[in-house]
Amino acid sequence: MWLLVAREPGPDAPQWAGRKSLAVLDAVAWPLLVVLIVFQSLVPLGVVGPLLAVAAFTLSVARLRRAIWLNHRYRFTTWRWGVVVLGLTMLGAALKILA
Repeated sequence: MWLLVAREPGPDAPQWAGRKSLAVLDAVAWPLLVVLIVFQSLVPLGVVGPLLAVAAFTLSVARLRRAIWLNHRYRFTTWRWGVVVLGLTMLGAALKILA
């Protein structure tokens, strides 16, 4: 037997001045970074490289649409992954100090 549970949508993001412009920058920057990494790869990627670039471009268009017209639903990728990277960096620094 399968049990399907529908999640309740999260609350709207708080609105502040400049949020839309930063959301547009965030929505475009991460997929462009993926495209840059793909094309700067030292390993030949063959067909997978251009496919990843097209997928990143498509994702960028969807993220851009949400950042502009559904800004109250847009979540910042930089904030989400920046916290993870900062936490791992601090953990590494603490381990380096203790060792």
